[in-house]
Amino acid sequence: MTGHHIGMSAPEVIGSGRAVLGIEFGSTNIKASLIGPNHEQLASGQHAWENQFVDRRWTYSREAIVNGLQECFANLVNECEQQYSVRPTNFASIGISAMMHGYLAFDDAGQLLVPFRTWRNTSTERAAEALSKAFEFNVPQRWSVAHYYQALLDNEEHVAEVASLNTLAGFVHQQLTGRRVLGAGDASGMFPLDSSVLGYDTKFLATFDSLAQSLGATGTLAELLPEVLPAGADAGSLTAQGALLLDPSGQLQPGAQCCPPEGDAGTGMVATNSVAPHTANVSVGTSIFSMVVLDAALREVHPEIDIVTTPTGDPVAMVHCNNGASELASWASVFGQFASALGQQASDDEVYQALLTSALDGAADGGGLVAYNYLSGEPVTGLTEGRPLLVRTPDSTLNLANFMRTQVYSMFATLSVGMKILGSEGVKIQKMFAHGGIFRTAQAAQRLLAAALNVPVSVGSTAQHGGPWGIAVLAAYRHYVGTNPTVSLAEYLNSQVFADAQLDEVSPLPQDVAGYADYLNSYRAGLAIEHAAIKAI
Repeated sequence: MTGHHIGMSAPEVIGSGRAVLGIEFGSTNIKASLIGPNHEQLASGQHAWENQFVDRRWTYSREAIVNGLQECFANLVNECEQQYSVRPTNFASIGISAMMHGYLAFDDAGQLLVPFRTWRNTSTERAAEALSKAFEFNVPQRWSVAHYYQALLDNEEHVAEVASLNTLAGFVHQQLTGRRVLGAGDASGMFPLDSSVLGYDTKFLATFDSLAQSLGATGTLAELLPEVLPAGADAGSLTAQGALLLDPSGQLQPGAQCCPPEGDAGTGMVATNSVAPHTANVSVGTSIFSMVVLDAALREVHPEIDIVTTPTGDPVAMVHCNNGASELASWASVFGQFASALGQQASDDEVYQALLTSALDGAADGGGLVAYNYLSGEPVTGLTEGRPLLVRTPDSTLNLANFMRTQVYSMFATLSVGMKILGSEGVKIQKMFAHGGIFRTAQAAQRLLAAALNVPVSVGSTAQHGGPWGIAVLAAYRHYVGTNPTVSLAEYLNSQVFADAQLDEVSPLPQDVAGYADYLNSYRAGLAIEHAAIKAI
């Protein structure tokens, strides 16, 4: 991919089928990134969607998944035609990624047995606890195996018909290629991996099967799970049926090779060049999570910390919090509406710019305000449901700056609780890379995240492209290893992708660190209010 066609213009790259396509299914947007020979983004597409709360479960329908895929691709094609007067009809390589975890269960005919249960559900507590105890390994509520085991515990009718399990990325990839495979990072959110053999942990599989058989399960879990592949592996190619699914107009040609489908955690690691030991990144979207690549196992099992892997299968400590930037987005919408009511039209970016910049003028401890951004349950702090709250005392100082600082702090608070546990384990982080739309506003969220974690935080010029760009890079790597089979993913990222990357690093300011520590003490003390609100409302 890299270096061979640098002399070509963007229209030539796209028209000749040499561009690389990445599509990521996020929680609120499906986004596509089309990249060229130097991994620069040539075009993008997106489709907004929302999860539904049906029968007390968060879900997306199969129709919404397929329609969203097609709309997103159509928007990418339109941008190519408008910007370059060329329509892509082939690609060098394609990658699919999506929010991790959750439960997609299919019968023999490939029919979905129950609506997709997303990572956001917190209905698997009994299963997660039982499996964590049996494995002596933390199994979070989000993981596919916890959902499946909970269905067995609840004696759900559909479990007798389950012939295969998958993630959202794995499902879409299978529709495009006919291959039921999964990248290592995404697979590690279905069931624990053994990094030494890059496969599911056989000891845990045997333990699970003995537990499941006593609940009436037939067959083995290994038969239900997708095949695990490392980054760069052959994961099939776009079939004629897949091409028609992606582009119902029939103009897209089959044949593009595909990289293993990955989870959004894996694409975040790639997008921030954080796949080698001691590197770490934070991804902020609907959820917020940090990924710290380990060089040694943790001493103890911690329910707040998940052990997943990089796309190449190396162990990673993940602190995953269900609630990220959604509450902040709601407030930004309110302030945008207020501006409109005053006759002032402001774009979303302008609203965020004004609000986040004001946060830097707030008191270091938030002026006595405490915010909780819990729209859904939060296992890290033991909450089964969410109740967004703003709490203040009569003598606290309510102004825009303090309000916004506490809203930003609330995004990072649960994460910092988990990160402190990693610190107690002796895990050293030299610097943290951050990505997500919230970091488009220069320095505001970055500076406050540095204070919350007390480490320097770097944001790269590619940070705003995020996961869709990250899966496109993984697809480009798949293409590259065809002629460079010995180059590791870390080497590829360092030499081909990030060699000339522009990084903006912000170190924590002492006053911010001290103020945030005071805020976090109040935040932890106030969690009792959250528990009371869940019982009351």
